[in-house]
Amino acid sequence: MSETRVYAGRLAGMVVLGPDGDSVGRVRDVVVHIQRTSAEALGLVVELPSKRQIFLPMLRIATIDPREVTMVSSSVNLRPFKSRSGELTIMDDLVGAKVHTDDPEHDHLHGKVVEILDVELNQARTRDWMVSRVAVAERTRLGRRGGVVSIPFAHIQGVHASGTGVSDPDAELISSFHEMRLADIAAALADLPEDRRHKIAAELDDEMLAGVLPEMSEELQTGILNHVDIERAADVLEAMDPDDAADVLAEMPDDTSRVLLDLMRPEDSEPVRRLLNFSPDTVGALMTPEPIILTPQTTVAEALAHARNPEVPMSLSCLIFVVRPPQATPTGKYLGCVHLQKLLREPPSTLIGGILDLDLPALYAEDSHETAARYFATYNLVCGPVLDRDKHLLGAVAVDDLIDHMLPEDWREEDWRTEEGA
Repeated sequence: MSETRVYAGRLAGMVVLGPDGDSVGRVRDVVVHIQRTSAEALGLVVELPSKRQIFLPMLRIATIDPREVTMVSSSVNLRPFKSRSGELTIMDDLVGAKVHTDDPEHDHLHGKVVEILDVELNQARTRDWMVSRVAVAERTRLGRRGGVVSIPFAHIQGVHASGTGVSDPDAELISSFHEMRLADIAAALADLPEDRRHKIAAELDDEMLAGVLPEMSEELQTGILNHVDIERAADVLEAMDPDDAADVLAEMPDDTSRVLLDLMRPEDSEPVRRLLNFSPDTVGALMTPEPIILTPQTTVAEALAHARNPEVPMSLSCLIFVVRPPQATPTGKYLGCVHLQKLLREPPSTLIGGILDLDLPALYAEDSHETAARYFATYNLVCGPVLDRDKHLLGAVAVDDLIDHMLPEDWREEDWRTEEGA
């Protein structure tokens, strides 16, 4: 039975298994970020048989059992683990640290130094793993340890984003980003002096930086990527949606763009290369080649599971595109689409091939931005299919990407709020 509550000390040393049951390595630590009175587990530090330590995000974990941790997939990032600013590890940074508590249930400890012995993690309904309680003990003058008590994390004083010593403003800022929308993080970075902006951006993990860069002006995007190691820049581009990566590369010198594409994994660079072949003023240059694409034999229940995937943008989860094999873009023949609301009204066992919207027209890769705008206005959609002339699905274009390209180039540099709406 999968655990939903576990102490970090018991996790340490557990075997990590792939979905096929093969051993991947062992847990060595838990990475967390601290935000005011709460803390979230970001992932595990896993030691491979080669002794290399890597980072395994919590979302890649399927189950935590009493003796082992099982991964969702066998795919892992083999880059050596490196702790970043704003992140702490439980075993190395928190266990053994001296803190205080204001827990009303243990008023005899108020004003006294207590030592962290272990940290309890609890899985919330959102599947996020949060730090719920901390096991602490008082240290006497003779160095002896008093009785162990469990304190809610919200009542532990002296732990912040940079550890338990002097607070680091950069670490505190990076930690606050975990509670912000990507566009607001981008705005906060844009307001920083250039040197500090580049320093903070370099400390963000690949996934966060990949999400933030598309929300920034072209000048700031290229400035940040030019100040990180070129291999790191390629890793960030791999973590981006292909259409966003193509937009960034299109603004770089051709020589730099080619080097970055060569450094990316082929499966990540190939869709980006295809997008770069389209004229920038066409729908083809705006589309993402990775919408939700299924076959007619898929059930409504399976389609809804794909739509619930938190990694799929909301604008792309409202339409399911149905094709003949192959499903990878460019696909087999495009058959039609299914609207999310339609899925919600049908029995779970229904095959989506029988509930297709066959009347909704499609966009073509060569269509202009204006044509796409008229399309969305006519059919009240937030995304639409993009085909080639042979009726193969090439991808989907979302209305937010279209608006982004139709606004003036410097629109991100101005506050979107008007004085009247402030």
